[in-house]
Amino acid sequence: MDLLVMLSSLLISYLIFKIWKHIDSKRDQNCYILDYQCHKPSDDRMVSTQFSGDVILRNKHLRLNEYKFLLKAIVSSGIGEQTYAPRLFFEGREQRPTLQDGISEMEEFYIDTIEKVLERNKISPSEIDILVVNVSMLNSTPSLSARIIKHYKMREDIKVFNLTAMGCSASVISIDIVKNIFKTYKNKLALVVTSESLSPNWYSGNNRSMILANCLFRSGGCAVLLTNKRSQSRRAMFKLRCLVRTHHGARDDSYSACVQKEDELGHIGVHLDKTLPKAATRAFIDNLKVITPKILPVTELLRFMLCLLLKKLRSNPSKGSTNVTQAAPKAGIKAGINFKTGIDHFCIHTGGKAVIDAIGYSLDLNEYDLEPARMTLHRFGNTSASSLWYVLGYMEAKKRLKRGDRVFMISFGAGFKCNSCVWEVVRDLTVGESLGNVWNHCIDQYPPKSILNPFFEKYGWIHEEEDPDTFKMPEGFM
Repeated sequence: MDLLVMLSSLLISYLIFKIWKHIDSKRDQNCYILDYQCHKPSDDRMVSTQFSGDVILRNKHLRLNEYKFLLKAIVSSGIGEQTYAPRLFFEGREQRPTLQDGISEMEEFYIDTIEKVLERNKISPSEIDILVVNVSMLNSTPSLSARIIKHYKMREDIKVFNLTAMGCSASVISIDIVKNIFKTYKNKLALVVTSESLSPNWYSGNNRSMILANCLFRSGGCAVLLTNKRSQSRRAMFKLRCLVRTHHGARDDSYSACVQKEDELGHIGVHLDKTLPKAATRAFIDNLKVITPKILPVTELLRFMLCLLLKKLRSNPSKGSTNVTQAAPKAGIKAGINFKTGIDHFCIHTGGKAVIDAIGYSLDLNEYDLEPARMTLHRFGNTSASSLWYVLGYMEAKKRLKRGDRVFMISFGAGFKCNSCVWEVVRDLTVGESLGNVWNHCIDQYPPKSILNPFFEKYGWIHEEEDPDTFKMPEGFM
């Protein structure tokens, strides 16, 4: 009898030990953001609409219609007067870039951000275990990640990932890499460095499908410090709850929606195909299908399913309903589910005014929800993969983020990709304790009463239909 009791006790103890070990291992797989630092270039790199017009006019390949098209895009884009561009634009060399221009642009960014985020957290570069760098449009030898390692004298055994050509959605991909490494290795520190190199990527041709990128992208970047150390969990800012990646590269129309190529004259640029809105919508819907059950309460999912069932039962196809269906793609597609039942804040990629409007319509968001993305587009422009962190910084600077809140990040990229993730706020971020927040110097000015471009009146003529043969440049312009 005693032997049976002993064996039972040993078995129970073993089971308890295995359960504890499983739970303990899961705890070490968490992914936390300790801190992040967005880049604010110096004021001598600030771009106004007037300066943008000057740069466009320097392109001798543009005809009148393309010139008007670009000015209209700038004035109507939602981008303000204080965004930033690389230095060679101010030197008039955007059509003759060198490799060093791109490298210098990246060095200015990463020396600023990495140094600040490490110093603020009292972390030595030698303590970094994982480095992930994503810059889509610059691939140098040695790589940018190697240049960072050399500059900061990082360890020889550091795990390094250098991502290129991943587009505006590369930040979430970088986080996914770190998350997966954290599942295998305990007590690690990771550094994600995200930016875009504009210096060598100015399109100097006149193809309409390729010149739009010249208007929308601006300089920026961010360094994000992450960990899975349990000892750091209390001082962390955010905890990753889930992450979903959707890639439609196997579809021909999605793959060709955004492609870097040469035009008829041999000028290299990024071609934005007319299938882009459809490809983005399809990737967005497929991504939501996967992440929605992970982030919303069961009650909302049941309500949504019941509404769909009732709608299907009551549906009575008619000529009128067909018209509504055909008109829907122009306005966007509503998800029909209340994301605010599981999400408190929406961190939307600032791909442009149309992108923000479309996501806002689809998720049924109000202006308060869209304000961080709109203001980021206005103040910093589209900074590619780093734009999500500027949007997050706006929320923090506005003291919106409280413990337990959930932040939904979503972005798009060439390929075609849609990636999203949800962060939980670990501690109250309403006291504005982050001295490194890029918005601190101007947050009191946002949101402004109007984000209408002040040059809208001056450039109003670009909206008018006029015979190109009789068109004359307005007096005083340029």
